[in-house]
Amino acid sequence: MAATSPSAAGKDEAARGATWWAHVATLADDRLEGRLTGSPGYLKAADYVIAQLKALGLQPAGVDGYLQPVGFVEQRIDAAASKAALTTAEGATALSAPADIIFSGGGGPAPASIDAPMVFVGYGLHIPEAGHDDFAGVDLKGKIAVFISGGPANIAGALKSHARSERGKVLASMGAVGAIALTTAKQIEIPWSRRMLLASQPAMYLADASLRDTATPLMNAMFDTAKSEMLFTGSGHSFAELSALADASAPVPGFALTPRFSATIAAARKDLTSPNIVAVMPGTDPKLKAEYVVLSAHLDGLGVGEPIHGDTIYNGALDNASGVASLIEIAKALKAGKVKPKRSILFAIVCAEEKGLLGSRYFAERPTVPQGALVADLNFDMALPIFPLTSVTPLGYDQSSLGKDAAAVGETMGLPIKADPFPDRNTFIRSDQYSFIKAGIPALFFKYGFVADTPEAATEKAWRANVYHSPSDDAQQPVMPEQAVKLNDYVTALTLRVANAPARPSWNADSFFKRFEKK
Repeated sequence: MAATSPSAAGKDEAARGATWWAHVATLADDRLEGRLTGSPGYLKAADYVIAQLKALGLQPAGVDGYLQPVGFVEQRIDAAASKAALTTAEGATALSAPADIIFSGGGGPAPASIDAPMVFVGYGLHIPEAGHDDFAGVDLKGKIAVFISGGPANIAGALKSHARSERGKVLASMGAVGAIALTTAKQIEIPWSRRMLLASQPAMYLADASLRDTATPLMNAMFDTAKSEMLFTGSGHSFAELSALADASAPVPGFALTPRFSATIAAARKDLTSPNIVAVMPGTDPKLKAEYVVLSAHLDGLGVGEPIHGDTIYNGALDNASGVASLIEIAKALKAGKVKPKRSILFAIVCAEEKGLLGSRYFAERPTVPQGALVADLNFDMALPIFPLTSVTPLGYDQSSLGKDAAAVGETMGLPIKADPFPDRNTFIRSDQYSFIKAGIPALFFKYGFVADTPEAATEKAWRANVYHSPSDDAQQPVMPEQAVKLNDYVTALTLRVANAPARPSWNADSFFKRFEKK
């Protein structure tokens, strides 16, 4: 009786939570210097993870033992040496990088220079399947597309997020030479002052050009919300007016902008290689063990950056040493459990998530096992045990049969599913499960459930504003390890349910993402 009493269960959760947190603390230690992809700190972290997986008896499933090397080009934008300006009939107004505008170094080689007219394209979303296309009838050849955050209220968040991720491809196909993103004041996630600090960090893109978003250089930039009004000079519209429409998810007009934009972008590039970690727990069924349920999490962080309160190491404790720690503990639970998985469980701990989901994109397109044998991906990233776990938000649950599995497990554990409270935050496309979805593989991405305009929402928002992508995301911050254990247990049970089901997961008939399924 004592073994199943609430007090005993509480002690067990506390002990397992302490073990989970010990993994997090090790991976987020200053000695690993923020685990930047390709850095010595990342490789030290990889050694620790491999040692843990090896101790659990997981088998190597990489190209080189547990490792799958991935080639990158690191691109660092030199803001001080870059210049930009807006020109009207009244003359030129110089822009400061990164104070006014931040140039992105991801996606592919940045153009050395640009001089082009600008067109405001509303939300910048191409979703003809939903009857929405901000680019319809717009001539963007040789021009820069300017767009605002948000999207129509009547379109699913996952679909809007997907359209945002494909925006570069659409713009390149239309002959655009650049894109400038604007964010309304109400939709700001990271203050501009911190974005400026992050701008000095190196970006990356895949060395394999066939896996990049665009074949030709496309300028990508974001504009400071406080300065965005200047882009609309002489247009007959104001940024305040357009922000109000976007915040209401109302229709936003498109129109030509009066100022012409010009810039010279200074960038330094170098080649580097960094590994994904791939390990497998073989299934027990003679037939089903040839299929794989993938558990994924990214190991990389932001490395060493500009100081905040005197600290330069962006430790990445909850983003995402926590997710890697959860995978280690889930592997331990699966090994120790009486019920064994019939399908094989593939652990993919990937690099370069912070650089645009690059490690997972490479793995999903170049897996170390047959791609058709990957039946599902269950992804851990920044689950945030900073308030009690009373519900779950497994992003993607409304797109495939995995949603019914997630709901069934949640029902038995008292964890109902809550919809994404902030669908325009693009969370659906901002972690590694999205790489698997684009490869046709049903996937879920786990978040603590909460509802907008609640104390939990305020706590989560404050964490993003003050801790996310900063040196404060370290092992000294307050967390609730026993709540992390509850989510680990939920995903362990869901993993077993998917691994032992007679049929592999399938896309819902009405899912937009069913189109990516490999035939």
